[in-house]
Amino acid sequence: MASMLVIGIGRFGRHLATRLCQLGNEVMVVDRDEAAVSSVAPLAANALIGDCMDEEVVRSLGVNNFDVCFVCISDNFQSSLEITSLLKEAGAKMVVSKTDRELHAKFLTKIGADLVIHPERDMAWRTAMRFSTVGAFDYIELSPDYAVMEMAPPKAWVGHTLSDLQVRTRYQVNVIGIKEGSHVRPVVDAGHRFVEGEHILVAGSQEAIRRL
Repeated sequence: MASMLVIGIGRFGRHLATRLCQLGNEVMVVDRDEAAVSSVAPLAANALIGDCMDEEVVRSLGVNNFDVCFVCISDNFQSSLEITSLLKEAGAKMVVSKTDRELHAKFLTKIGADLVIHPERDMAWRTAMRFSTVGAFDYIELSPDYAVMEMAPPKAWVGHTLSDLQVRTRYQVNVIGIKEGSHVRPVVDAGHRFVEGEHILVAGSQEAIRRL
């Protein structure tokens, strides 16, 4: 279980805080809007109505006690920038800041954000890849060069084993699992024989996955 601070309970912040709580983390939420705080207070370990533009408010949070501090403010870039800076000055171990613009991301990184996330851009790219690829069910970009795709096995693979096809050598990808409903079964045997209708998880460079 990790200790998380979520500042800014808009749509993204609310979804983030809710899911962090569901995953068993200890979460504190902060926003100057009482209604926003109330919407997630029943799930959170702690909830505070306060303006984190105020240095005293930030210092009162004990930010150095949190494993990760999230700044989920994108409608007011100045606020996001100042809060990110205040968190780092107060000793935050890791600050993750949300933004919707590339230019803002550069400034956030310069003033100390450990990671800047672009939820709308990232989901748009993920959706584009999924629907641009025949037989794809999901696509997760792990880095600018590496990704995992959930897909149907190519028709030419059906009835053959990993060993028969020499997938890693011929296609420069690794088949890492079989998804069955909500469960994933790791593929550890090169003798796995592909069947029509199954969902496989393939990992590799984005270029290799696109070629596949």
